[in-house]
Amino acid sequence: MSPRELLIASFHAALAGVDPLILTPPCLPAPPAGRTLVVGGGKAAASMARAVETHWPPHAPLSGQVVTRYQHGLSSHRIEIVEASHPLPDGRGAAAAARMLAQAAELTQDDLLLALISGGGSSLLALPVAGVTLKQLRQLTRALLQSGAPIEAINTVRKHLTQLAGGQLTHAAGAATVHALILSDVVGNNPTDIASGPCAPDPSTYADAIAILDRYACDAPQAIANHLKRGLTGEIADTPKPGDDRFGRTHNQIIGNADTMLAAAARFFKQHGLHTLLINAAETGDAHNLAQHHAARIRSLYASVARPVALLTGGETTVAVRGKGQGGRNSEYLLALGIALDGMENVWALACDTDGIDGTADNAGAILTPTTLQRSQANGIAAQTCLENNDTYGFFAALGDLVITGPTRTNVNDYRVILLR
Repeated sequence: MSPRELLIASFHAALAGVDPLILTPPCLPAPPAGRTLVVGGGKAAASMARAVETHWPPHAPLSGQVVTRYQHGLSSHRIEIVEASHPLPDGRGAAAAARMLAQAAELTQDDLLLALISGGGSSLLALPVAGVTLKQLRQLTRALLQSGAPIEAINTVRKHLTQLAGGQLTHAAGAATVHALILSDVVGNNPTDIASGPCAPDPSTYADAIAILDRYACDAPQAIANHLKRGLTGEIADTPKPGDDRFGRTHNQIIGNADTMLAAAARFFKQHGLHTLLINAAETGDAHNLAQHHAARIRSLYASVARPVALLTGGETTVAVRGKGQGGRNSEYLLALGIALDGMENVWALACDTDGIDGTADNAGAILTPTTLQRSQANGIAAQTCLENNDTYGFFAALGDLVITGPTRTNVNDYRVILLR
Protein backbone atom coordinates (compact mmCIF):
# COMPACT_ATOMS: atom_id res chain seq x y z
CA MET A 1 0.00 0.00 0.00
CA SER A 2 1.46 3.37 -1.02
CA PRO A 3 1.69 6.21 1.52
CA ARG A 4 -1.20 7.99 -0.20
CA GLU A 5 -3.38 4.88 -0.09
CA LEU A 6 -2.42 4.25 3.53
CA LEU A 7 -3.41 7.76 4.60
CA ILE A 8 -6.76 7.69 2.81
CA ALA A 9 -7.54 4.20 4.11
CA SER A 10 -6.75 5.35 7.65
CA PHE A 11 -9.23 8.20 7.27
CA HIS A 12 -11.96 5.81 6.21
CA ALA A 13 -11.10 3.58 9.18
CA ALA A 14 -11.39 6.61 11.46
CA LEU A 15 -14.80 7.42 9.96
CA ALA A 16 -15.97 3.84 10.46
CA GLY A 17 -15.02 4.16 14.13
CA VAL A 18 -17.50 7.01 14.61
CA ASP A 19 -20.35 5.71 12.46
CA PRO A 20 -23.62 6.73 14.18
CA LEU A 21 -25.28 3.57 12.90
CA ILE A 22 -22.89 1.66 15.20
CA LEU A 23 -22.57 4.12 18.09
CA THR A 24 -26.24 5.00 18.60
CA PRO A 25 -28.04 1.65 19.26
CA PRO A 26 -26.17 0.65 22.46
CA CYS A 27 -27.04 4.03 24.00
CA LEU A 28 -30.78 4.06 23.34
CA PRO A 29 -32.94 4.44 26.47
CA ALA A 30 -35.87 2.17 27.19
CA PRO A 31 -39.21 3.27 25.73
CA PRO A 32 -41.37 5.25 28.20
CA ALA A 33 -44.88 4.48 29.39
CA GLY A 34 -46.14 7.11 26.95
CA ARG A 35 -44.81 8.14 23.57
CA THR A 36 -41.35 9.06 22.31
CA LEU A 37 -40.75 12.24 20.34
CA VAL A 38 -37.46 12.32 18.42
CA VAL A 39 -35.99 15.73 17.60
CA GLY A 40 -32.55 17.09 16.88
CA GLY A 41 -30.13 18.22 14.27
CA GLY A 42 -26.60 18.06 12.96
CA LYS A 43 -24.55 16.50 10.22
CA ALA A 44 -24.97 13.06 11.79
CA ALA A 45 -28.71 13.47 12.39
CA ALA A 46 -29.87 11.28 9.50
CA SER A 47 -27.67 8.34 10.49
CA MET A 48 -28.63 8.68 14.14
CA ALA A 49 -32.33 8.80 13.23
CA ARG A 50 -32.05 5.71 11.06
CA ALA A 51 -30.29 3.88 13.89
CA VAL A 52 -33.15 4.78 16.24
CA GLU A 53 -35.78 3.63 13.75
CA THR A 54 -33.99 0.35 13.13
CA HIS A 55 -33.57 -0.56 16.80
CA TRP A 56 -36.66 0.95 18.44
CA PRO A 57 -39.30 -1.64 19.41
CA PRO A 58 -41.90 -1.73 16.62
CA HIS A 59 -44.80 -1.65 19.09
CA ALA A 60 -43.51 1.45 20.94
CA PRO A 61 -44.87 4.84 19.75
CA LEU A 62 -42.17 6.79 17.90
CA SER A 63 -42.38 9.98 15.84
CA GLY A 64 -40.56 13.24 15.28
CA GLN A 65 -38.11 14.96 13.00
CA VAL A 66 -34.44 15.85 12.75
CA VAL A 67 -32.61 18.35 10.55
CA THR A 68 -29.41 17.66 8.64
CA ARG A 69 -27.42 19.43 5.96
CA TYR A 70 -28.54 19.42 2.35
CA GLN A 71 -27.53 16.17 0.60
CA HIS A 72 -26.91 14.48 3.98
CA GLY A 73 -30.37 12.95 4.32
CA LEU A 74 -31.45 9.31 4.29
CA SER A 75 -34.77 7.60 3.71
CA SER A 76 -36.89 7.16 6.82
CA HIS A 77 -40.28 5.87 7.93
CA ARG A 78 -41.16 6.99 11.46
CA ILE A 79 -38.83 9.98 11.90
CA GLU A 80 -38.95 12.78 9.34
CA ILE A 81 -35.52 13.86 8.07
CA VAL A 82 -35.42 17.49 6.96
CA GLU A 83 -32.54 18.95 4.95
CA ALA A 84 -31.51 22.56 5.54
CA SER A 85 -28.59 24.97 5.10
CA HIS A 86 -25.22 24.92 6.86
CA PRO A 87 -23.15 26.83 7.95
CA LEU A 88 -25.57 29.71 7.36
CA PRO A 89 -29.13 28.98 8.53
CA ASP A 90 -32.19 29.03 6.29
CA GLY A 91 -35.96 28.95 6.56
CA ARG A 92 -36.27 25.17 6.37
CA GLY A 93 -34.14 24.69 9.48
CA ALA A 94 -35.90 27.50 11.32
CA ALA A 95 -39.35 26.08 10.50
CA ALA A 96 -38.30 22.62 11.67
CA ALA A 97 -36.99 24.06 14.94
CA ALA A 98 -40.29 25.84 15.50
CA ARG A 99 -42.18 22.57 14.99
CA MET A 100 -39.89 20.79 17.43
CA LEU A 101 -40.53 23.36 20.15
CA ALA A 102 -44.29 23.16 19.60
CA GLN A 103 -44.30 19.34 19.67
CA ALA A 104 -42.07 19.23 22.76
CA ALA A 105 -44.51 21.51 24.60
CA GLU A 106 -47.26 18.89 24.10
CA LEU A 107 -45.37 16.14 25.95
CA THR A 108 -46.44 14.86 29.36
CA GLN A 109 -44.59 13.31 32.27
CA ASP A 110 -45.18 9.86 30.76
CA ASP A 111 -43.40 10.80 27.54
CA LEU A 112 -39.79 10.86 26.37
CA LEU A 113 -38.06 13.53 24.33
CA LEU A 114 -35.17 11.78 22.55
CA ALA A 115 -32.79 14.40 21.16
CA LEU A 116 -30.21 13.44 18.53
CA ILE A 117 -27.48 16.08 18.60
CA SER A 118 -24.34 16.46 16.50
CA GLY A 119 -22.09 19.18 15.16
CA GLY A 120 -23.78 21.56 12.76
CA GLY A 121 -26.96 21.66 14.81
CA SER A 122 -26.43 25.30 15.79
CA SER A 123 -27.08 26.47 12.23
CA LEU A 124 -29.49 23.73 11.23
CA LEU A 125 -31.78 24.46 14.21
CA ALA A 126 -31.42 28.24 14.19
CA LEU A 127 -34.84 29.76 14.85
CA PRO A 128 -34.23 33.47 15.49
CA VAL A 129 -35.62 35.15 18.59
CA ALA A 130 -38.53 37.54 18.21
CA GLY A 131 -37.46 40.82 16.62
CA VAL A 132 -34.48 39.30 14.76
CA THR A 133 -34.81 38.18 11.15
CA LEU A 134 -33.16 35.15 9.60
CA LYS A 135 -31.30 37.47 7.24
CA GLN A 136 -29.82 39.37 10.19
CA LEU A 137 -28.85 36.13 11.92
CA ARG A 138 -27.15 34.90 8.73
CA GLN A 139 -25.25 38.18 8.42
CA LEU A 140 -23.85 37.96 11.92
CA THR A 141 -23.12 34.23 11.62
CA ARG A 142 -21.06 34.87 8.48
CA ALA A 143 -19.06 37.58 10.25
CA LEU A 144 -18.37 35.33 13.24
CA LEU A 145 -17.27 32.42 11.04
CA GLN A 146 -14.82 34.64 9.18
CA SER A 147 -13.48 36.31 12.32
CA GLY A 148 -11.44 33.34 13.53
CA ALA A 149 -13.53 33.00 16.69
CA PRO A 150 -13.60 29.49 18.20
CA ILE A 151 -16.84 27.53 17.93
CA GLU A 152 -17.54 27.83 21.67
CA ALA A 153 -17.56 31.63 21.35
CA ILE A 154 -19.72 31.57 18.23
CA ASN A 155 -22.21 29.30 19.97
CA THR A 156 -22.37 31.58 23.01
CA VAL A 157 -23.66 34.30 20.73
CA ARG A 158 -26.08 31.98 18.94
CA LYS A 159 -27.54 30.72 22.22
CA HIS A 160 -28.76 34.24 22.93
CA LEU A 161 -30.19 34.84 19.47
CA THR A 162 -32.07 31.59 18.80
CA GLN A 163 -35.00 29.88 20.48
CA LEU A 164 -33.93 26.24 20.82
CA ALA A 165 -30.26 26.50 21.89
CA GLY A 166 -28.82 26.88 25.37
CA GLY A 167 -31.12 24.44 27.14
CA GLN A 168 -34.32 25.91 25.73
CA LEU A 169 -35.39 22.60 24.14
CA THR A 170 -35.37 20.95 27.57
CA HIS A 171 -37.43 23.82 28.96
CA ALA A 172 -39.98 23.40 26.19
CA ALA A 173 -40.40 19.70 27.08
CA GLY A 174 -41.90 20.58 30.46
CA ALA A 175 -42.44 17.52 32.67
CA ALA A 176 -41.24 14.99 30.07
CA THR A 177 -38.01 13.04 30.47
CA VAL A 178 -35.29 14.25 28.09
CA HIS A 179 -32.51 11.98 26.83
CA ALA A 180 -29.98 13.56 24.47
CA LEU A 181 -27.59 11.35 22.48
CA ILE A 182 -24.66 13.51 21.41
CA LEU A 183 -21.92 12.96 18.86
CA SER A 184 -19.30 15.48 19.94
CA ASP A 185 -17.45 17.72 17.50
CA VAL A 186 -16.21 20.07 20.23
CA VAL A 187 -12.96 19.97 22.15
CA GLY A 188 -13.76 19.11 25.76
CA ASN A 189 -17.04 17.37 24.85
CA ASN A 190 -19.12 19.74 26.97
CA PRO A 191 -22.80 19.27 25.98
CA THR A 192 -23.43 22.99 26.30
CA ASP A 193 -21.03 23.67 23.42
CA ILE A 194 -22.14 20.93 21.01
CA ALA A 195 -24.77 22.28 18.58
CA SER A 196 -25.18 25.11 21.13
CA GLY A 197 -26.48 22.72 23.80
CA PRO A 198 -30.25 22.53 23.20
CA CYS A 199 -30.67 20.17 26.16
CA ALA A 200 -27.87 21.46 28.42
CA PRO A 201 -27.87 24.29 30.95
CA ASP A 202 -26.14 27.40 29.64
CA PRO A 203 -23.62 29.08 31.94
CA SER A 204 -23.06 31.97 29.50
CA THR A 205 -24.88 35.29 29.59
CA TYR A 206 -25.94 38.16 27.37
CA ALA A 207 -22.88 40.01 28.66
CA ASP A 208 -20.67 37.18 27.39
CA ALA A 209 -22.30 37.35 23.96
CA ILE A 210 -21.75 41.10 23.71
CA ALA A 211 -18.12 40.74 24.85
CA ILE A 212 -17.45 38.16 22.11
CA LEU A 213 -18.80 40.44 19.40
CA ASP A 214 -16.55 43.21 20.70
CA ARG A 215 -13.51 40.93 20.96
CA TYR A 216 -13.77 39.75 17.37
CA ALA A 217 -14.87 43.12 15.97
CA CYS A 218 -18.17 41.78 14.62
CA ASP A 219 -20.71 44.52 13.97
CA ALA A 220 -24.18 43.21 14.76
CA PRO A 221 -27.26 44.40 12.88
CA GLN A 222 -29.19 46.93 14.95
CA ALA A 223 -32.03 44.53 15.77
CA ILE A 224 -29.53 42.02 17.20
CA ALA A 225 -27.68 44.71 19.15
CA ASN A 226 -31.00 45.87 20.60
CA HIS A 227 -31.96 42.34 21.62
CA LEU A 228 -28.65 41.71 23.37
CA LYS A 229 -28.90 45.04 25.21
CA ARG A 230 -32.41 44.18 26.40
CA GLY A 231 -31.07 40.88 27.68
CA LEU A 232 -28.19 42.61 29.41
CA THR A 233 -30.57 44.87 31.34
CA GLY A 234 -32.81 41.96 32.34
CA GLU A 235 -35.71 43.01 30.15
CA ILE A 236 -35.47 39.61 28.44
CA ALA A 237 -34.90 36.42 30.43
CA ASP A 238 -31.55 34.71 29.93
CA THR A 239 -31.15 31.10 28.84
CA PRO A 240 -31.77 28.32 31.43
CA LYS A 241 -28.87 28.06 33.86
CA PRO A 242 -27.17 25.25 35.82
CA GLY A 243 -29.30 24.31 38.79
CA ASP A 244 -32.60 24.71 36.96
CA ASP A 245 -34.96 21.96 38.20
CA ARG A 246 -35.96 20.87 34.69
CA PHE A 247 -32.47 19.57 33.98
CA GLY A 248 -33.00 17.03 36.75
CA ARG A 249 -35.06 15.07 34.20
CA THR A 250 -32.48 15.47 31.43
CA HIS A 251 -29.60 13.17 30.56
CA ASN A 252 -26.95 14.30 28.07
CA GLN A 253 -24.90 11.33 26.83
CA ILE A 254 -21.79 11.56 24.63
CA ILE A 255 -21.79 8.54 22.30
CA GLY A 256 -18.62 9.33 20.34
CA ASN A 257 -15.90 11.94 19.94
CA ALA A 258 -12.40 12.56 18.58
CA ASP A 259 -10.90 10.02 20.97
CA THR A 260 -13.19 7.35 19.51
CA MET A 261 -12.07 8.31 16.00
CA LEU A 262 -8.34 8.34 16.75
CA ALA A 263 -8.55 5.00 18.57
CA ALA A 264 -10.02 3.49 15.39
CA ALA A 265 -7.21 5.00 13.32
CA ALA A 266 -4.59 3.66 15.71
CA ARG A 267 -6.07 0.16 15.37
CA PHE A 268 -5.89 0.48 11.60
CA PHE A 269 -2.22 1.43 11.61
CA LYS A 270 -1.40 -1.36 14.05
CA GLN A 271 -3.06 -3.84 11.70
CA HIS A 272 -0.77 -2.56 8.96
CA GLY A 273 2.38 -2.85 11.04
CA LEU A 274 2.88 0.82 11.88
CA HIS A 275 3.46 2.39 15.24
CA THR A 276 1.31 5.38 16.17
CA LEU A 277 1.93 8.36 18.41
CA LEU A 278 -1.10 10.28 19.64
CA ILE A 279 0.00 13.89 19.82
CA ASN A 280 -3.27 15.48 20.93
CA ALA A 281 -6.94 14.68 20.34
CA ALA A 282 -7.98 18.24 21.18
CA GLU A 283 -5.87 20.66 19.13
CA THR A 284 -7.28 24.17 18.84
CA GLY A 285 -6.14 27.60 17.72
CA ASP A 286 -5.07 29.12 14.44
CA ALA A 287 -4.39 26.60 11.65
CA HIS A 288 -1.15 28.35 10.64
CA ASN A 289 0.19 28.38 14.18
CA LEU A 290 -0.62 24.70 14.64
CA ALA A 291 1.17 23.86 11.40
CA GLN A 292 4.29 25.71 12.61
CA HIS A 293 4.13 23.83 15.92
CA HIS A 294 3.76 20.49 14.18
CA ALA A 295 6.60 21.22 11.79
CA ALA A 296 8.90 21.87 14.72
CA ARG A 297 7.68 18.68 16.39
CA ILE A 298 8.36 16.67 13.24
CA ARG A 299 11.92 17.94 12.99
CA SER A 300 12.62 17.11 16.63
CA LEU A 301 11.10 13.63 16.36
CA TYR A 302 12.42 12.59 12.98
CA ALA A 303 15.83 11.41 14.11
CA SER A 304 14.75 9.99 17.47
CA VAL A 305 11.53 8.09 16.80
CA ALA A 306 11.38 4.62 15.23
CA ARG A 307 10.03 4.90 11.68
CA PRO A 308 7.68 4.46 9.97
CA VAL A 309 5.33 6.06 12.46
CA ALA A 310 1.98 7.80 12.21
CA LEU A 311 1.44 10.92 14.31
CA LEU A 312 -2.27 11.40 15.09
CA THR A 313 -4.07 14.58 16.12
CA GLY A 314 -7.69 15.73 16.36
CA GLY A 315 -9.58 18.84 17.37
CA GLU A 316 -10.62 21.95 15.49
CA THR A 317 -8.50 24.85 14.29
CA THR A 318 -9.67 28.26 13.14
CA VAL A 319 -8.86 30.44 10.15
CA ALA A 320 -9.18 34.22 10.05
CA VAL A 321 -10.33 34.81 6.47
CA ARG A 322 -8.41 37.66 4.85
CA GLY A 323 -8.22 36.60 1.20
CA LYS A 324 -10.82 35.91 -1.46
CA GLY A 325 -9.90 32.32 -2.33
CA GLN A 326 -11.67 29.10 -1.43
CA GLY A 327 -10.50 26.70 1.23
CA GLY A 328 -11.00 25.27 4.69
CA ARG A 329 -9.11 24.90 7.92
CA ASN A 330 -7.63 21.50 7.01
CA SER A 331 -6.25 22.54 3.63
CA GLU A 332 -4.97 25.76 5.24
CA TYR A 333 -3.20 23.71 7.88
CA LEU A 334 -1.64 21.38 5.30
CA LEU A 335 -0.32 24.11 3.03
CA ALA A 336 1.11 25.99 6.01
CA LEU A 337 2.69 22.72 7.19
CA GLY A 338 4.22 22.08 3.76
CA ILE A 339 5.74 25.54 3.64
CA ALA A 340 7.07 25.17 7.20
CA LEU A 341 8.66 21.79 6.35
CA ASP A 342 10.22 23.29 3.21
CA GLY A 343 10.30 20.07 1.19
CA MET A 344 11.46 17.78 4.00
CA GLU A 345 11.77 14.25 2.63
CA ASN A 346 9.74 11.22 3.70
CA VAL A 347 6.97 13.23 5.36
CA TRP A 348 3.37 12.74 4.26
CA ALA A 349 0.25 14.18 5.85
CA LEU A 350 -3.51 14.13 5.58
CA ALA A 351 -5.96 16.52 7.20
CA CYS A 352 -9.70 16.08 6.75
CA ASP A 353 -12.95 17.06 8.41
CA THR A 354 -14.89 13.99 9.46
CA ASP A 355 -18.14 15.45 8.09
CA GLY A 356 -16.66 15.26 4.58
CA ILE A 357 -16.63 19.03 4.06
CA ASP A 358 -13.62 21.24 4.70
CA GLY A 359 -14.94 24.78 4.75
CA THR A 360 -17.67 25.23 2.14
CA ALA A 361 -16.25 23.25 -0.79
CA ASP A 362 -16.81 19.63 -1.85
CA ASN A 363 -13.66 18.16 -0.30
CA ALA A 364 -13.08 16.65 3.12
CA GLY A 365 -9.49 17.89 3.11
CA ALA A 366 -6.28 17.15 1.28
CA ILE A 367 -2.98 15.27 1.24
CA LEU A 368 0.50 16.74 1.61
CA THR A 369 3.34 14.81 -0.04
CA PRO A 370 7.13 15.27 0.06
CA THR A 371 6.90 16.74 -3.47
CA THR A 372 3.94 19.06 -3.00
CA LEU A 373 5.94 22.29 -3.17
CA GLN A 374 8.10 21.03 -6.02
CA ARG A 375 5.08 20.11 -8.08
CA SER A 376 3.37 23.42 -7.38
CA GLN A 377 6.46 25.33 -8.51
CA ALA A 378 6.68 23.24 -11.66
CA ASN A 379 3.07 24.17 -12.42
CA GLY A 380 3.59 27.87 -11.73
CA ILE A 381 1.55 27.86 -8.53
CA ALA A 382 2.86 30.11 -5.75
CA ALA A 383 2.21 28.30 -2.48
CA GLN A 384 2.67 31.33 -0.22
CA THR A 385 0.38 33.47 -2.37
CA CYS A 386 -2.34 30.81 -2.24
CA LEU A 387 -2.00 30.59 1.53
CA GLU A 388 -2.25 34.36 1.98
CA ASN A 389 -5.32 34.47 -0.28
CA ASN A 390 -7.01 31.57 1.55
CA ASP A 391 -7.02 29.73 -1.79
CA THR A 392 -5.91 26.37 -0.49
CA TYR A 393 -8.71 24.47 -2.23
CA GLY A 394 -7.44 25.73 -5.58
CA PHE A 395 -3.86 24.88 -4.64
CA PHE A 396 -4.50 21.23 -3.80
CA ALA A 397 -7.09 20.81 -6.57
CA ALA A 398 -4.49 21.83 -9.18
CA LEU A 399 -2.15 19.11 -7.86
CA GLY A 400 -4.82 16.41 -7.68
CA ASP A 401 -4.38 16.12 -3.91
CA LEU A 402 -7.88 16.86 -2.63
CA VAL A 403 -9.64 14.16 -0.58
CA ILE A 404 -13.30 13.89 -1.60
CA THR A 405 -15.63 11.54 0.26
CA GLY A 406 -19.06 13.09 -0.13
CA PRO A 407 -21.32 13.33 2.94
CA THR A 408 -20.08 11.01 5.69
CA ARG A 409 -23.12 11.60 7.95
CA THR A 410 -20.91 11.77 11.01
CA ASN A 411 -18.96 14.59 12.62
CA VAL A 412 -16.34 14.54 15.37
CA ASN A 413 -14.19 17.33 13.96
CA ASP A 414 -10.85 17.01 12.23
CA TYR A 415 -8.64 14.01 11.57
CA ARG A 416 -4.95 14.72 11.01
CA VAL A 417 -2.21 12.19 10.48
CA ILE A 418 1.45 12.82 9.70
CA LEU A 419 3.35 9.84 8.34
CA LEU A 420 7.12 9.76 8.93
CA ARG A 421 8.81 7.18 6.74
